[in-house]
Parts: sequence; structure tokens; C-alpha cells
Amino acid sequence: MNKQQFIKAFADKAGFTQKDAGIAFDAMAATIVDALKAGDKIQIAGFGTFELKSKAAREGINPLTKQKVKIKACKVPSFKFGNSFKDIFNG
Repeated sequence: MNKQQFIKAFADKAGFTQKDAGIAFDAMAATIVDALKAGDKIQIAGFGTFELKSKAAREGINPLTKQKVKIKACKVPSFKFGNSFKDIFNG
């Protein structure tokens, strides 16, 4: 399912127009980005947790040249589903 298909399905379930569902989706995504940039962790009960994780600098290997390369430290957004959400699919 791509973004447009998701927005259409969301609009159908919520009784929104596709335009309103698209606006809501974009606002939600922007809110998540803003919160993570501010250093906040977003916990949505019954769904999951969004957070920003830090990865340390490390050494990797270029698969084409087999030479060692330095990989800079970076921050990576992550999402972990909550147990009650996982339970929906596992009985």
C-alpha cells in the first residue's frame, strides 16, 4: 500500500474527504518530525512509540572496493509497536 492508497483507505474509514485525510496525514507526520527534532519521545498507548536513536561512529567496509570506510555518527528515527497492537495479530 502506498501513501495515496493509505490516505484513500483512511478517508473511507474516517468519513473524510481524501483531501482532508491527506492534510491530516501530513500534519501527523510533521508533528512527529517536530517532536523528534525537539528530543521528545512519542508514546501512543495501544499503538507504539516513536523515538530518535543515536548511532555511534563506526568503521564499515565498502562492498565494491572492500576498503574500510568511516561511517559518521548519526541519529535515526525509530518506531516500536506496542504489545497490545502486536497482540491483534497474534491471537
